[in-house]
Amino acid sequence: MGIMSSLARIVGRGASETKSIRLTDPEAFPLFGVLPSASGVSVTAASAMRVPAVRRAVSLIAESVATLPFKAYTEGKEPAKDHPAYGLVHDWANDWTSAEELREQLTSDALLTGNGFAQVSRNGEGKPVELHRMDPGAVSIEYDDYGEPSYRVQLTNGGNAVLAHHDVLHIQGLRGVSPIVLARDAIGLALAAEAHLAGFFKNGGRPSGVILHPNKLEADTMKKLAASWFQSHGGEQSGSTAILDEGMTFKEIAVKLADAEFSEVRREQVREIARAFNVPPALLYELSRGTWSNFEQSHRDFLTGTLRPWIARWQAAYTRVLLAPEERSAFYIEATPDDLLSVEFAARATAYSQYRAMGAMTANEVRAGLNLPAIE
Repeated sequence: MGIMSSLARIVGRGASETKSIRLTDPEAFPLFGVLPSASGVSVTAASAMRVPAVRRAVSLIAESVATLPFKAYTEGKEPAKDHPAYGLVHDWANDWTSAEELREQLTSDALLTGNGFAQVSRNGEGKPVELHRMDPGAVSIEYDDYGEPSYRVQLTNGGNAVLAHHDVLHIQGLRGVSPIVLARDAIGLALAAEAHLAGFFKNGGRPSGVILHPNKLEADTMKKLAASWFQSHGGEQSGSTAILDEGMTFKEIAVKLADAEFSEVRREQVREIARAFNVPPALLYELSRGTWSNFEQSHRDFLTGTLRPWIARWQAAYTRVLLAPEERSAFYIEATPDDLLSVEFAARATAYSQYRAMGAMTANEVRAGLNLPAIE
């Protein structure tokens, strides 16, 4: 959603009173994609991607959707290679962007911002010829009284254009909200933990200590003494020989990193991020409870619980903009997830053979289940 639309929601479009906000007010943070978290760390799409678990979840979903083969079919299950939609979903979205690359970009946009958009270019006959990604920050969604959406796009020259719903390929996260927004506290805690751990090892992996002086010192003297000690014995100088005079002694605080169960905190944040993105933790390489059997089951859960909703969104979005309403009874667009099911191919083959033997399915019904054309 664009900045102006967000601002309108904050100040109240059409309201009798408006709310004055400053750029430093928390209400203004969403205008710039900044989400304050309970840990005090501001979470944005860019900062969230610095968390390895978030990057893995986003890339896993986006790349898996991208590599699935999408095709346009006739009602008889034959590839509709003569239809303009076939090349756009299977080969190239435009001359410089493949269909796989566009799906990866728009799925990533939906995961990071809540929405992914691509404009449909048409020829003089109204047939789709190209798909072009649009920056989600430049697009705002408007609805009429019947709920029909239109898309207002901010142009580079400062103007704007309004596109109809059938001219915008729109991929939306759950209710149009990014998991980063909903899980900003979990991601913020992961960022804070990374920063804390980095600072811990930057100081030589040693806890801080206390310098004891026999006499009472002035505040400025204490600050200078602490700064001098850190400069001489902190960071890369950790472990160097220390010389103390005036009867001073150094007492190290015996606090170990393991005492705070820091490693368990980091593992739990990976699991929290996995829940936010609806991805099995084992696929984010959180294998503390992993076995061979549940790792294999995680791949099945990823297909049925994570990917299938995204596949359904893409099939519906493609159909809405690439097939005219009168064509939808004769053509359809579908993805083939057979490659992801290869781990259970033997079980599928056994089930199909049993259904075939008992007469519950015909040979062509089995072929349809395998996404193959019928035979005479």
